[in-house]
Amino acid sequence: MDQRDEQEFAEYFAARRDAVRRTAYMLCGDWHRADDLAQTAFVALHRRWKKIRDRAATDAYVRKTLVRASIDESRRPWRREWQTETLPEPSDDTPGLDDLVATREDLLAALKEVPPKQRAVLVLRFFEGLDVTGAAKALGCSEGNVKSQTARGLANLRQVLEREVETNG
Repeated sequence: MDQRDEQEFAEYFAARRDAVRRTAYMLCGDWHRADDLAQTAFVALHRRWKKIRDRAATDAYVRKTLVRASIDESRRPWRREWQTETLPEPSDDTPGLDDLVATREDLLAALKEVPPKQRAVLVLRFFEGLDVTGAAKALGCSEGNVKSQTARGLANLRQVLEREVETNG
C-alpha cells in the first residue's frame, strides 16, 4: 500500500474502531472477544483496502467480516460459554437501550440465550440499524432468511425476557 492508502485506512480505522468494537461486543458478549473480532475485521479490511473501489461500501465489508467471524467463533466448542458483563454505554447515535428493556443486564442475559445467527440478525437490525436488505448482505444470505431469523430471534428474546419477569417479578 502506498502512503495515501495507509493514511486513508488509518483515518477510517480511527473513525470506526469504537463502533465496530461495540457491534462486536453485542455479537459475542465479551469485551476481550470483541477486541479480537474487531481486530480480525480490520486486518481483513487492511489486506483488501487497495482493492476496495467503493469506499462507501467499506462499512458493509467490515460488518460482514465481523458477523462471519463471530458466527465462526461461536461454533468452536470452547466458545459456547458467554461471559456476563455490562453492556457498552450507548453513544449519541445509539437508540436508548434502556427504553427497550428494564435493564442492560436483562438484555445481555436474554441475548446470550439467543442462537448466534439470530443474535447476529438482531444486532444488525436493531443496534446497527440495518434494514432487511443490508442485514442480508452483511450475513451473505437471502432477505427471507433475515426476516425469518429476525422473527425467531425476537420470539426467543421475548420468551427469555418474559421468563425473567415471571421469575423476578
